[in-house]
Amino acid sequence: MQNLQNFRDYYEILGVTKDASSEEIKKVYRRLARQYHPDLNPGNKEAEEKFKTIGEAYEILSDPNRRSQYDQFSLYWKQKGFAGGNKQTGKPKGWGDNRPSSRSSQEVDPSEFPDFESFINTVIGVSSRKDTRTTPGNTTTSDPFRTPRTKVAYTVNTPPRTTRRDIEARLTLPLEKAYQGGNERIRLEDGRSLEVTMPPAMVTGQTIRLRNQGIGGGDLYLKITVDPHLLFKLEGSNIFCQIPVTPSEAVLGGQVEAPTLDGPVKMTIPPAVRSGQRFRLANKGYPGENGKRGDQLVEIQIVTPKNITEEERQLYEKLREVESFKPRADLI
Repeated sequence: MQNLQNFRDYYEILGVTKDASSEEIKKVYRRLARQYHPDLNPGNKEAEEKFKTIGEAYEILSDPNRRSQYDQFSLYWKQKGFAGGNKQTGKPKGWGDNRPSSRSSQEVDPSEFPDFESFINTVIGVSSRKDTRTTPGNTTTSDPFRTPRTKVAYTVNTPPRTTRRDIEARLTLPLEKAYQGGNERIRLEDGRSLEVTMPPAMVTGQTIRLRNQGIGGGDLYLKITVDPHLLFKLEGSNIFCQIPVTPSEAVLGGQVEAPTLDGPVKMTIPPAVRSGQRFRLANKGYPGENGKRGDQLVEIQIVTPKNITEEERQLYEKLREVESFKPRADLI
């Protein structure tokens, strides 16, 4: 008879004690699943195997019935003499000869089975692949107590399918990303990581549907929020911004640079421009639902320098002596 060298201590794999609560096991599993998730460890085979192992452990320990069966199975692993039995009877010490015909997990005699696989199938209460007494609705799967390299086929009742349910998640984006669109990696609360191709020109309140990414084949709905921007403010399909100009630029006019979502552009301001005066950059706004772009409205703000050089001071003094502009003439 084979020994139990393939036994896996699921409590040790998750790093929890045998009296750990279901909530504690779930919490530890989620932390480990995020740590070893293949999306966060691309190309790391060791992390991928670890991810599979902790998933296998959680699958058993999260189910009260399967956990109970597993705990009982652990008793056989610790039973001395299992592999060889005693010399007189071929049975481990402590096994009685007078047992009821029904086989509970406490009464199975390892010496009665031709191999380890037959023994474990009986311990956990399932039928082997060779069992012809399977009923409709049963499916063949792999023994969760064995390593991936030593799979044992058995038949279990197929659990009911998870109810299909749509879920919603919120995604906040900077204005530049919302404008450009493109690929974006998002992480959901259940630990999944998804690469999503975002459309261009997204706006706050918009919802993006991702098919089959919900629960049980349902859909995932991403609700978009666009972060406020330091320079730009959306006004419908138009974009509003302010640009500062110097007193000399305001008086003399000329070309100045204005920021846009497509990068800086040159714009011409006329001489004697006033602070608060607005200019329009056609087709530099935000795309609407029909794809047509609005305009960018640029508001002029005349600013004065806080620090000037001595040469600049002398020129300002000279200008004050010769300037004819009297802005307060109507107040006197």
